Amino acid sequence: MRALVTGGAGFIGSHLAEALLRRGDSVRVLDDLSTGRPQNLESMDNWARAGGGRAELVTGDIRSPQDCRAAMRGIEVVFHQAALGSVPRSVADPKTTDDVNAGGTLNVLLAAREAGARRVVAASSSSVYGDTPTLPKSEEMPSDPLSPYALSKLAGETWCRLFYRLYGFETVALRYFNVFGPRQDPDSQYAAVIPRFWTALLEGKSPVVYGDGEQTRDFTYIDNVVQVNLRAAEAPAEACGLAYNIAFGRRVSLLELLRIMGRLAGASAAPRFEPGRAGDVKHSLASIERAQRLLAYRPEIGIEEGLEKMLAYRQVTGRL
Repeated sequence: MRALVTGGAGFIGSHLAEALLRRGDSVRVLDDLSTGRPQNLESMDNWARAGGGRAELVTGDIRSPQDCRAAMRGIEVVFHQAALGSVPRSVADPKTTDDVNAGGTLNVLLAAREAGARRVVAASSSSVYGDTPTLPKSEEMPSDPLSPYALSKLAGETWCRLFYRLYGFETVALRYFNVFGPRQDPDSQYAAVIPRFWTALLEGKSPVVYGDGEQTRDFTYIDNVVQVNLRAAEAPAEACGLAYNIAFGRRVSLLELLRIMGRLAGASAAPRFEPGRAGDVKHSLASIERAQRLLAYRPEIGIEEGLEKMLAYRQVTGRL
């Protein structure tokens, strides 16, 4: 496969680039390095040598149609991971979030169709559901975004659906539920909860919990996400034009998560509670039946095994 991974220097994108290269595909990464980290790709040439594929890093911005067209030359499948994440950041700056996540997705789709790519597999988010009390969340439920970030991801997946319906261009949108794993930046002010908890626990500090800690999330280990991206690229045409929940199918409260992590790390620290953040949802749990049926998705690594893998990675590399 000749693949383009947008946002390939990011957490999810770098794991996807690694998996593609290790199996022998040729991979071009497009990233503006604004939130992606170059160190995530420092082994890219080694991954390519191990699989016999070819690796290329292109610095560019998906907000630029010219950058998208240049990166798309000769590409068969696009794994569109580039995005500006974080609900709080989107609340503070909704315009930039929309420009990147909605407008950038449109640029990627236009360039891919123009270049003759076969399919775009695009990252969406569970945040599109909002704070509906109905659990588990299924793709047939109405969307109700509570933040500019959630709205921008819904706009991006709607563009994907329209490109399939209007032009017959193959697209698949994957609604990620709280992905975690190695290479997840713990230092950003917008960092996800698991790397923030790890950093606090391992440094003997009190982890910060926003709200009461009883909010629940369906945490999804990165290997499960990589698996379903690869399968989405090869799924039959009838799987296209749809959005899919990508999760493990189990919800855990933040306080339970902290207890599990403390036990695994042999550390204990009382959390420091701070007010809940605007745009955050209270409970999240996914139905993954559609992805299982149409994408052959089979999540294999649960939360405890995934957390153990993060600790093992830190022991080897010295970083999360």
